[in-house]
Amino acid sequence: MNIDPMELMKNFQGIQGKMNEVQEKLSAMRITGFAGGDMVKVELNGHMQVIDIRITEEAIDPEDTGITEELVKAAFNDAVQRVRERINEEISSITGGMGLPGGFPFGGLQV
Repeated sequence: MNIDPMELMKNFQGIQGKMNEVQEKLSAMRITGFAGGDMVKVELNGHMQVIDIRITEEAIDPEDTGITEELVKAAFNDAVQRVRERINEEISSITGGMGLPGGFPFGGLQV
């Protein structure tokens, strides 16, 4: 089986260009995680940076801040899971559904 290095380079360059597009999409992406029946919302971008946090008055109990802390953690974890799913969809569109092993760093993305 002969492998053409020039063909490999063309394919790599094409994938590199698509990954740059994905990076731009991730920067613009806004994903919201929810907890407590929408009492707490955490919004992340595709790079998993927090953009916004919203907490309703009902979620705040001055006598027990642990409840609010748990809701914030749950909303954040929900948002992270949603971002990961979106990243996997984007990468799958580039790799033709080939899929990559979990945790595979691809163009600086951690899937």
